[in-house]
Amino acid sequence: MIRRIAILAALVVGSLAAPVAGQGASHVYAVSGDCGGRPATAVRMAEGYCLGRVWQRTGGEGPRMPRGLLELPDGDWLVTDLGGWEAGRGALWRMSPGGNGAVRWTRLMRGLSMPHTVATGPDGRVYVAEMSRIFAVDPARPEAVTAVIDGLPDNRLHENRHPLSSFVFDRDGALLVNVGAPSDRCLDAAGAPRRTAQGQCVESAEQGMVRRYGYLGGGRWSREWTAYSTGLRNSVAMARHASGAVYQAENSVDLTTPDRPFDEINQLHASADFGWPYCTDMGAALPGWTARRSRCGERTAPVSLLPPHAAPLAMLYYDGPMFPELRGRMLMSWHGYRRAAGRVVAIETDAAGAPMTDSRARYAIYPHGSLPYPAQAPAPRARVLTPGWDTRAGVHPRGSPAGLAVARDGSIWIADDRAGAILRIARTQPSPR
Repeated sequence: MIRRIAILAALVVGSLAAPVAGQGASHVYAVSGDCGGRPATAVRMAEGYCLGRVWQRTGGEGPRMPRGLLELPDGDWLVTDLGGWEAGRGALWRMSPGGNGAVRWTRLMRGLSMPHTVATGPDGRVYVAEMSRIFAVDPARPEAVTAVIDGLPDNRLHENRHPLSSFVFDRDGALLVNVGAPSDRCLDAAGAPRRTAQGQCVESAEQGMVRRYGYLGGGRWSREWTAYSTGLRNSVAMARHASGAVYQAENSVDLTTPDRPFDEINQLHASADFGWPYCTDMGAALPGWTARRSRCGERTAPVSLLPPHAAPLAMLYYDGPMFPELRGRMLMSWHGYRRAAGRVVAIETDAAGAPMTDSRARYAIYPHGSLPYPAQAPAPRARVLTPGWDTRAGVHPRGSPAGLAVARDGSIWIADDRAGAILRIARTQPSPR
């Protein structure tokens, strides 16, 4: 109750976030020409696609670190603003794009703690994930907030390395909620495993997993949870296919080597254990953990690898009208700052939503070239929609795609949190004949 009062008070008295200066020139998207009704950036795209700039912060109103995107029935958008990596600096904004390319911002909530996912629930209400709770909110009455899940781990108490909450609704309405691991690899300062007398990681058995909260009906969920899938370092990117299958894109551990470990796509199942902090890739023991303690052969293997340090932050299945060739594909944002990241990709899938894979495949790197996946490992059959999103001085920054959303017209909207920008992939207009 005290927490709820504090949040409502913050709505009234003002933001806790520090003022934000304008973006430096190295982060600005220069524009020229048209991209489906928006100013076109110079990012080199796959043939037939262009990247338009909807908005970029250079001072004035708007989110500091835009993350989640949700289109409203009237054409406005809700945007979650991480605000920073400290509690109380986040916000929820309403973005109203104008017909002339202008954007109007209305801050609906402030004083939030690291808000990330925003989605429509099975009851039609809007749901937002903060660091330690998930709440329902009516955009027309943002002062009316209902917490539906609370008590999620709070990094102000636990120094959690992965504080962001994320969620998807299961077919029966249950909430599947990411609870990130409290550290990178469960090691001490000297790099030795922090283990129990039985040789297992000492860290909380309630983190590094996806929890399941059963749906009770009437916009209510059980306060009790069960561990749906465990051994997952960070599950901010999750999606449920129409078949009911649930997939997760795993941000693997932070080894200093640029060529490993590989990130992953996992199909989540009840009681599956995917190996954090002991195993990575297709079942290799991580440094610091012996093969005997890791027991990688007993863990659930990923359905596909992803490039090392890609850092997937959003995934969804494309179902829009603008790009028929993408229909049914798994869209994913690769947010990481290393050479394979800074991309939006479209992965081929089968009828059940599973990624199609190849062996002996390669992945692209910046500034140019490619590197191999492990020879016999499954690699996604992916089309990179943004092949030229590396830094071009004075033209555009390296892409940092976080949130993804498909608009009703089928365009793909992107939140770039490092550059403070909202971008839009649209169809390139055919040249006049």
